Amino acid sequence: MAFKKILNLKTLSSAFAAMLLFATSAVMAQDTTATNFPGADDAAKSAMWTTVGYYTLLLLLVAIIVGIVGKILRVYDLTLQLQGKKSVNWSNVMGIIFIMFLVAGIYGSLWSFFVQGNMLLPESASLHGVKTDAMFNVTFGITVIVFFLTQILLFGFAFKYRNTGKHKAYFYPHNNTIEKIWTIIPAVVLTVLVITGFFTWREITNSTDVKGDINIDVTGHQFAWELRYPGKDGKLGAKKYTLVTGTNKLGIDFNDKNSYDDLSADTLVIPVNHSIRLNISAQDVIHSVYMPHFRVQLNAVPGLPTFFKFTPTILTTDMRAKTENPKFEYLLYCNKICGGGHYNMQKVVRVVTDAEYADWLSKQKPYLTDGLKKELKLADNNNTQPKEAAQNRLALNN
Repeated sequence: MAFKKILNLKTLSSAFAAMLLFATSAVMAQDTTATNFPGADDAAKSAMWTTVGYYTLLLLLVAIIVGIVGKILRVYDLTLQLQGKKSVNWSNVMGIIFIMFLVAGIYGSLWSFFVQGNMLLPESASLHGVKTDAMFNVTFGITVIVFFLTQILLFGFAFKYRNTGKHKAYFYPHNNTIEKIWTIIPAVVLTVLVITGFFTWREITNSTDVKGDINIDVTGHQFAWELRYPGKDGKLGAKKYTLVTGTNKLGIDFNDKNSYDDLSADTLVIPVNHSIRLNISAQDVIHSVYMPHFRVQLNAVPGLPTFFKFTPTILTTDMRAKTENPKFEYLLYCNKICGGGHYNMQKVVRVVTDAEYADWLSKQKPYLTDGLKKELKLADNNNTQPKEAAQNRLALNN
């Protein structure tokens, strides 16, 4: 009967959740370098999934062994009671288990820091990234100290004040001084962190001045990013979703004269030490502009244009030297699971000198292609649009 009580739904659910947690942690800790690129062979990928099954079965076996040992100890305790002997001091057993768990937990945490610590974000390549990294490091340092302190006190006290039969616990229900200490100190620390974070975030994002910025349109759709640069006038033309067609895939409004010299690009090329403003939008579902090296992440929401400003500080060539990887490229990812082709939403981001940027920009093709001119009935001789014809054509898209 006791065994049936142990094996209830709640216990089994908790055990299953714990197994999944430990199995996931163990699998993620594996070196999957050989399997994280498209050229990985089937044997390497198969080995990775074999590892998942291996650890799941191993943890299941450990859980069964723990259950069996627990039942053996219970039978042993009942035997002692039947023989009139002193039964097992379970408080003492639990205290020892607590201290063992504390030692194992500290070891596991330190192992995670030192072994998996290389999974942190790479070196920041933007001005604001240095500030966000500093804020993260301070917060992380405080939480780590609090984590180790509280766990040592929690499990250490459970071991020190376990019932050994030699003393009786003192009932100590309340102390105003202690209550004040563990309420006021966390409140002050959290307030300082929140206020510092607020001012840092405001400094990064609360800037609407576009003077001197290089404006770049980044539009997401399943499953690609579309890039648009301003032409010689330095201004991007307006967009309207009602104007989207097979050739005008961004819905550029050519009633806006700033649209005529806009450029399309396949690579996000940006000059170093210049303020870059990304004008972000989406055409179908929620996407997310994510560039980890620049500490840039902002959602692309249909019908809700957003923007993010940042200043790149490290050339692509310099980062290749730092990483000792001649093929290194900054990348723009989609950080929302937006559908089956989500993994395809990548763009190369290249940080170059001013001269390289000017040369690259001069070689980009205009967004207004010959096919689009023909569709919108634009005059070829002076790049002006007959007003009546344009209005009639645009009306078909409304």
